[in-house]
Amino acid sequence: MANRIVLNTISYHGKGAIENILPELTARGYKKAFVCTDPDLLKFGVTGKVTALFDAAGFAYEIYSNIKANPTIENVQTGVAAFEKSGADCIVAIGGGSAMDTSKAIGIIANNPEFADVRSLEGVAPTKKHAVFTIAVPTTAGTAAEVTINYVITDVEKKRKFVCVDTNDIPEIAVVDPDMMSTMPKGLTAATGMDALTHAIEGYITKGACAISDMFHLEAIRLIAANLRGAVNNTPEGREGMALGQYIAGMGFSNVGLGIVHSMAHGLSALYDTPHGVACAIILPTGLEYNAPVAGKRYRAIGKAMCVPGIDMMDDEQAASATIAAVKQLSADVGIPADLKGILKDEDVQFLSESAFADACRPGNPRDTSVEEIKALYRGLM
Repeated sequence: MANRIVLNTISYHGKGAIENILPELTARGYKKAFVCTDPDLLKFGVTGKVTALFDAAGFAYEIYSNIKANPTIENVQTGVAAFEKSGADCIVAIGGGSAMDTSKAIGIIANNPEFADVRSLEGVAPTKKHAVFTIAVPTTAGTAAEVTINYVITDVEKKRKFVCVDTNDIPEIAVVDPDMMSTMPKGLTAATGMDALTHAIEGYITKGACAISDMFHLEAIRLIAANLRGAVNNTPEGREGMALGQYIAGMGFSNVGLGIVHSMAHGLSALYDTPHGVACAIILPTGLEYNAPVAGKRYRAIGKAMCVPGIDMMDDEQAASATIAAVKQLSADVGIPADLKGILKDEDVQFLSESAFADACRPGNPRDTSVEEIKALYRGLM
C-alpha cells in the first residue's frame, strides 16, 4: 500500500520567522487578513507582534477572537459569519491548537458552505475546495496544528469532541517562530510539550506507521526529551528545540494517525475542559503499558531517542519498562499530575469510554481494543 505524506507548501523556522508573513501575503496579491487568535494572546500582546507588522505596512486586517480553549461549533459558526462580513481574502491564524483549529474550520466552510453545520465535517469529510489561503503562526510548542490535516471541535450539546481529517484544511504556510512562544507560562509549556511527545510516540507505534513517519517521530522524540525541561524554564535553546520538535512530530502523526491516548484525552477535554496536553500526558504511560504486548519491541527506539541509559544492554521487556519510566519521569519533572484523581468522575466512565471508542484516533491504536478495556484503563487512573 502506498503511503501518503501531506505537508505545508512552505514553512519558516527560527527567530524572526514572522518577518516573512507580510511578504508572503503581498506577493500573492492578498489585500486583507482575517486574524484568528484567542483573547488571551490579544490581551497580552502576543498577537500584536504580528499585527504590528501589518500596521507598519498599512496592510488591512480584522481580528476574530471569539475562541475558547476547546473551540466549539458556535465559535466556528460565528467565525464564518465574521469572515464573510469582513471582506478579508486570507486568514492568519495566531495561537495554539484552539485558534488554528478554529481557523481551519472557518477556512473550510467559507469555501465549502455545504458543510456549514460543522458536525458534517467529522471524520474524513468529502470537501471539494481547499480552505481559504492560510498562514498559521503557532504560539505553543505542542499541537503542531500548523502542519497537520486534522482539527478538533467541541460539540457542547453532545458533550464530546470530534476529529476532522481533511487534506484541504492544511495551512499553505507555517511560520514557526520561537519568539512567539517565549511568553507561554510554565504550565502551558509543559502541557503542550507533553502533547507533542504523545503525538510523536503514538505516531511511532500506530498501525499506519511507515519509514518516513518513523524518521520524523524519532527525531521529534529526541528533540522534545532534550528540550522540554529547558522550555518550561524559558531558556532560548529549550524554546527553539521545542518549536522544531513539535513541528516535526506534526509532520509525522498527521499522515499516519494516533491511538487511544488521544481518543481517551479528547473526552476529558470535552466533558471537564481538562487541558488537552495534561490529559494526554497523564494517560500516555497507561497507554504505553496497555500497548506493550503488541508494540513493545518498538519502545527500545523511543527509549534510545530519550537517551535512556544502558538501554542497549536490556532485553525487550526491560527496554520497554525503562522507556515508560522515562516518559513518567519527564512528565513529573515538568509538573504534570500522575493520575486523573480530582478530574475523572466514576459516573462518567461509561460515556467517556464509548466516546473514546468512537473517536477517530482509536482505529490507529496498535492494539485492538473495546469499550470495556478502555473503561478499565480510565478506572486504573482514578
